[in-house]
Amino acid sequence: MNKPKIGVIGIPGKWSTEVLADRLEERTGFRAVIDMSQVELRLDTQQLMYQGLDLMTLDGLIIKKISETYSPATEDRIHLLSYAERAGVKLFSPAHSVGNLVNRLSGTLALQQGDIPMPKTRITESAEQAFTTIREFGSAILKPLYSTKARGMIMLTPADSDEVVRDALEKYRHTQSIYYIQQTVELDGRDLGMVFIGGEYLCTYARVGNKDSWNTTINSGGKYELFEPGADLIELGRRAQACYDLSFTTVDIALTNQGPVVFEVSAFGGFKGALEGCNIDAASAYATYVLQACGLSEGTTS
Repeated sequence: MNKPKIGVIGIPGKWSTEVLADRLEERTGFRAVIDMSQVELRLDTQQLMYQGLDLMTLDGLIIKKISETYSPATEDRIHLLSYAERAGVKLFSPAHSVGNLVNRLSGTLALQQGDIPMPKTRITESAEQAFTTIREFGSAILKPLYSTKARGMIMLTPADSDEVVRDALEKYRHTQSIYYIQQTVELDGRDLGMVFIGGEYLCTYARVGNKDSWNTTINSGGKYELFEPGADLIELGRRAQACYDLSFTTVDIALTNQGPVVFEVSAFGGFKGALEGCNIDAASAYATYVLQACGLSEGTTS
């Protein structure tokens, strides 16, 4: 049988995108890294074109990274990919699942409906209600609806004056349509990334924070370490990712004095945490999963 042709939607030159394309090429001989900013949907000819390649002719597309930063425009790109999906091109992960997670609000609501423990969270359009909530919470984080790796988040504490809080709310609203406010939780300097492929548990790594930053993201100087979770914690991660239909995901979990809470589930989980924290080549495991889903078993030849 012919080997399937799988394209990678991602950011050309970025490690996670390129290593996944490498792993697919090793198995199939085909390589295509696709930048969605350069994709054209031709409705008159029913083609989805990228640099002379019609994505409609591929067997599958892996959505590794749909944009460098999240925004409402990211959802437009998802609509373009859903056109190919409806025509029979397999998407990893499905378009509707990715769409639910690009917007922080819809992703949070899915977790709440799945009865997943989360930090206290409130959403409102009212600046006055947002101010009251922040003062009630004590320490709180204003989170943009479209962001990754803590970009654009604003942390407020009881030490901040009323004027500082109101100024932060005004600044936030310049770019956001609604206030998304989450109470801070006490961390022990780390949070966890729990990796799943096709709903099956792969590994867990810890992000250990830099003392100079309030968050543990690698962008803020954090580092990866191995973490061995118990069965109950793995089950929490499994339940959280099961709120969506994702081919590959990382569940962000924090261990607090009130028990574990889930921060979020990622539609575009990275591979570096699994590699540096767990010594596992998640890109290779993911490529194997995708090719099997497209009908190619390990060892199959063309």
